[in-house]
Amino acid sequence: MPTAIPEVTRKAALAVTASLALLTTACTGQSGSGATDDASKDTTINFWHAWSAPNEVKAVGTLIAGFEKAHPNIHVNVVGNMTDDKINQALRSGGDKAPDVISSFTTNNVGKFCSSGALVDLNPFFKKSGIDPETTFPKTMNEYTQFDGNRCTAPLLGDAYGLYYNKTEFKKAGIAGPPKTWSEFEADAKKLTISDGDSYKQLGFMPDYHGWETTTEHYFAQFSPTYFDKDGKSNLAKDPAFEKGFSLQKRLVDELGGFQKLERFRATLGDEWGPKHPFHTGQVAMQLDGEWRLGMAEAAKPGFEIGVAPLPVPDDQAGQYGKGYITGTITGIAATSHKQNAAWELVKYMTTNTDAVVGFSNDLHNVPSTLAALKSPQLKYDPRFKTFLDIAANANSTTTPASLNGGVYLVTIQQFGYDYESGKVKDLKSGLRKTAAQIDTDIAQAK
Repeated sequence: MPTAIPEVTRKAALAVTASLALLTTACTGQSGSGATDDASKDTTINFWHAWSAPNEVKAVGTLIAGFEKAHPNIHVNVVGNMTDDKINQALRSGGDKAPDVISSFTTNNVGKFCSSGALVDLNPFFKKSGIDPETTFPKTMNEYTQFDGNRCTAPLLGDAYGLYYNKTEFKKAGIAGPPKTWSEFEADAKKLTISDGDSYKQLGFMPDYHGWETTTEHYFAQFSPTYFDKDGKSNLAKDPAFEKGFSLQKRLVDELGGFQKLERFRATLGDEWGPKHPFHTGQVAMQLDGEWRLGMAEAAKPGFEIGVAPLPVPDDQAGQYGKGYITGTITGIAATSHKQNAAWELVKYMTTNTDAVVGFSNDLHNVPSTLAALKSPQLKYDPRFKTFLDIAANANSTTTPASLNGGVYLVTIQQFGYDYESGKVKDLKSGLRKTAAQIDTDIAQAK
């Protein structure tokens, strides 16, 4: 399973953004204001997380048991299945039952968490412990856990996005291996597509932005875009990476049958999180997805051999093949906590102790979130999973930057993507300018 149903559900993103709006007035305290407790004394702290599946809850239990064994004086009261909405309310109110440490599935929230003061800046804690985040965490994970110099979160496992492909159908089509460039990908997607009147016997790839993980940020990561300029203004209409990304996706939509035909077919396909996912069933030959898909696909017992590779890159960036989009779970310390030193011991253990990170990764089958853990011989994984470990460690991999108003700008870009792929908007350059202006307006209002 993913560290979350990863930020791809637009309605969920909007709901998270709305709930986080509460945090703009939280101002729950200054970083370190509660770091006066003695972490060597007997104490109990509260840890709230969102994992809910039995195997996930068991994994969290094992992680906490390891911490309590290493810190016998610190007891952890674990509260699971907590949504961001509930966490946000607790961060505002505080109290003995409120969390001292939280984890969130949504990296889009980091800008809000940091700018509102809901979570404390962890930089002083890292410095006090002699830990350098720059050399501890992969570059991309290090980036998405801070905002404007405030490192109010730390990475707690990650998700990496790559390409799943039907090796059996590739062989039938005479395709030697996974595509490395987008031009190769286009050719393979067309070659693997078998039309059946107004539908398909097999679709090479589902390019629509409604197609599960085919979101704008996942596509665009391969073009290494810069979302904001040095003044914090949207770069959407200025960085050619965005125009190239939108053009590629629209070209795929047109080449593979057109928006209406693809949408009709998509409506007949199985659920993203169920065994009838169209990649599992062989209805779609290639799938953009995260590291969790491998286990889910194998559990569905597909009648073909599954291949895993990095996503393609633009032809003029062929030397960067192997990079991808990175996101993941984050953790932080509540500003309302009066036990911040004890809370830091838990955060430090969960995020920087190599054995703890490796064990948690083995249990949840997510990507480890430290450079040391990524190289650990104790990692247990299917050989194909190494693709995602390499993507996470790749210095060219990218993420989406934190913003003052959370993931609102990503929702705005995705909405423009819907309008452009469907033909509602025909002038790409003009649409990008209008969308950039909307993003700037939204951020200005958030200030």
